[in-house]
Amino acid sequence: MKLDELKPAVSKVKRNRLGRGIGSGNGKTSGKGHKGQKARSGGGVRRGFEGGQTPLYRRLPKRGFTNIHANTYTEVTLTMLNKSKATDVTAETLIEEGIISKANDGIVILATGKLEKKLNVKATRFTAKAKEQIEALGGKAEVI
Repeated sequence: MKLDELKPAVSKVKRNRLGRGIGSGNGKTSGKGHKGQKARSGGGVRRGFEGGQTPLYRRLPKRGFTNIHANTYTEVTLTMLNKSKATDVTAETLIEEGIISKANDGIVILATGKLEKKLNVKATRFTAKAKEQIEALGGKAEVI
C-alpha cells in the first residue's frame, strides 16, 4: 500500500427514504410527528435556544477575569542592559537610549542572556538570578 493508493472508506449506511409508506416506519409525517415548529419546513430552533428563557450561555459570566489593579512591568533582560552606555541604569536612561519605549508601572530585570559589564541598576523588581549576576560583576541591584 502506498500513500497515493489510499481512498476514503465507502459509506455503508443506506440513505433513509422518508415518506414512503407506513411499512417503512417513516411514512406520512416522515418521523416529524403532527404539527408544531419542528414539523414545519425549515422549522426548529437555533442552538442554545431555550423557548424564550434567557439561554445558559447568556446567564453565565464570561470566562476569565481582568484585575484592574494589576501592575504592568516592562521586562528588561541582561542582554538589553549590555547595550546601555550608562553605568547607572534607570528606567529613564533606558528610555533615552531607546532600549525600551516606556516604563509602564516600572521595570523588571530578567536573567535572560549574560551581563558583560559592571552596572548599577535601579529597577522596580529583579529576578534572583539577575540580581546574582549583576552583583557577581561588582555592580549594584537597587530596588526602587
